[in-house]
Amino acid sequence: MLDPAQLFRLETDTTSHDLRASTMVVALGGFIDAGFAQKLMSQHILGTLEHTVVASFDLDQLLDYRGRRPVMTFDRDRFSEYDDPSLVLYRVIDAEGTPFLLLTGPEPDYQWERVAEATRMLASMFGVSLMVSAHGIPMAVPHTRPIGFTRYASNQRYLTENEPLFGNVQIPASAEGLLHIRLAEAGIDTAGFAVHVPHYLVQVEYGDAAIAALECVTGLTGLAIPAQELAAIAGLHRADIAKQVGENDEVTEVVSGLEQQYDTFTEGRRRRSLLAAEMNELPSADEIGEELEQFLRSGSDENEDTPGGERGTAHHADDSDDSDGSPNRPQAD
Repeated sequence: MLDPAQLFRLETDTTSHDLRASTMVVALGGFIDAGFAQKLMSQHILGTLEHTVVASFDLDQLLDYRGRRPVMTFDRDRFSEYDDPSLVLYRVIDAEGTPFLLLTGPEPDYQWERVAEATRMLASMFGVSLMVSAHGIPMAVPHTRPIGFTRYASNQRYLTENEPLFGNVQIPASAEGLLHIRLAEAGIDTAGFAVHVPHYLVQVEYGDAAIAALECVTGLTGLAIPAQELAAIAGLHRADIAKQVGENDEVTEVVSGLEQQYDTFTEGRRRRSLLAAEMNELPSADEIGEELEQFLRSGSDENEDTPGGERGTAHHADDSDDSDGSPNRPQAD
């Protein structure tokens, strides 16, 4: 591997100690970001909060420009502008003055392991102890129901009350996913959220998914990132989606079917949760055994208190027999 330190450049004269931040938010897009949830979230963060560039990556070593060509502007008789891509590490200050890092830009096409090591070096340099990310994935869910998400983490303490929807599955790799693995191996906690986006909204901007992604990040990290502007954008998206769905009977039918499927699934999970709660309220086998032992002991004590010290019988074995010779048979009146 080539030297990972040659892959980035520090953009500030301030010492890394003075720029320390415990949390790094990563937004590399990956092979999919349904509803542009991650893109909208990262744009909102940079458009809302104070931030400065602390490091930048050399994308000439990392991108396949012909595979996804950047945009140029041609003005009448000349090329006037070039929208050069950038992979940048920002230091951001939240609404309460808490600093955090945001690594955002296009997913590298090449040298993933070198990028991961370079990111680890930067995280160590700035004192990062937690990396977190959130992006959208397509799901067969309706836009008219609450947005769900799949949570994942390297440390179990970030997975409390988690109910996984997936088992052991193989998915296409991403540079962001590799960061979760490599940083965790280096002792840095990582956590992420895959926000469930209706599959028919994968290719359009879906503000509600971006809000869900932002709430996941702030809920886990405690960062104070206002969402008012993003909520306004989401409201416009919501109205536009409702208008388009209402104008298309076929799409309306699809949404209705997804609503029924979603409600059935949710009700099934609710019933299982109730059953689990009821089962948790039942005594354990050890508790039942202890209760039985106490009952038997109390019964034994009561019998020992009867006249003559007899235990559980009205007549002693030495009493007179019946006419048929059977001992201890109750006598008829």
